[in-house]
Amino acid sequence: QVQLVESGGGLVQAGGSLRLSCAASGRTFSYAAMAWFRQAPGKEREFVAAISWSGDKTIYADSVKGRFAISRDNAKNTEYLQMNSLKFEDTAVYYCAAGAVSVVGDDYEYDYWGQGTQVTVSS
Repeated sequence: QVQLVESGGGLVQAGGSLRLSCAASGRTFSYAAMAWFRQAPGKEREFVAAISWSGDKTIYADSVKGRFAISRDNAKNTEYLQMNSLKFEDTAVYYCAAGAVSVVGDDYEYDYWGQGTQVTVSS
């Protein structure tokens, strides 16, 4: 089965940057499209970004466009989320997701999830 493990979270000041990584293992065909979601305390999980298997298509939530960049290295079975110009509102647990057959921002379309990594932005 597919397993996803996030890393790279931490505490940063507003305006700073972080790079999250998601290492995937298991059957490659089981996680074509990959994505990032996040969940802040007291709020529902929300979509952040998604990327196709080939990396030629990406989509972003309006709140992170121009600041975040999603990418993947299939040779390493790893997905990345480069986060720049971080804001206090970006504070959340970030989850890696995989398994969607197309690039979408709907959480129910993804079959596999990591356990999350905490990102805290101080103001």
